[in-house]
Amino acid sequence: MKVLMINGSPRPNGNTSLALREMEGIFKAEGIETEIVQIGNKVIRGCIACGKCAEKGKCVFDDAVNEIAPKFEACDGLVVGSPVYYASANATLVAFLTRLFYSTPFDKTMKVGAAVAVARRGGLSATFDELNKFFTISGMPVASSQYWNSVHGLGAGEASHDAEGLQTMRTLARNMTFLMRSIELGREKYGLPEREATQRTNFIR
Repeated sequence: MKVLMINGSPRPNGNTSLALREMEGIFKAEGIETEIVQIGNKVIRGCIACGKCAEKGKCVFDDAVNEIAPKFEACDGLVVGSPVYYASANATLVAFLTRLFYSTPFDKTMKVGAAVAVARRGGLSATFDELNKFFTISGMPVASSQYWNSVHGLGAGEASHDAEGLQTMRTLARNMTFLMRSIELGREKYGLPEREATQRTNFIR
């Protein structure tokens, strides 16, 4: 099994990285293959709603989104970590996720998602909620922990002192591992849930 981990921080060795690597240690101990991809320090433009991805099967802007798309398709679980800016995720990360989820045509059902928010103090739960919406609109089960998936720290390395936050990361990784394995067993025995054709309702006519 494989977990793709997205670091939405512009700092490769900051507190978001520290939180993700705490999870990575558990994944590796459990025999789960991991890959961490740094996104927060890249130049990524937002979606322009051109709709061309429906024709091309990929985004018209050929950047990290198209590069990461095959990794997303191949993974069993996706972890997205972000620092908190004004009670929100890093805008670069949000632009990346918006285009990644919208432009990729493959079925994301039953890939396990987990969001991680890192902040000095406040805005963690708002960012956590924001990131989870990418999973829940895509049929992806969301992994939980013993607390909301968050870690505190400002300066690089400060998160190492948040004992509860790091324990939350380890618990999250263990729970995510269990959920991915359970889904794989369920897929083998029962198959995936039946999917109806999508019905879209517009309220302005």
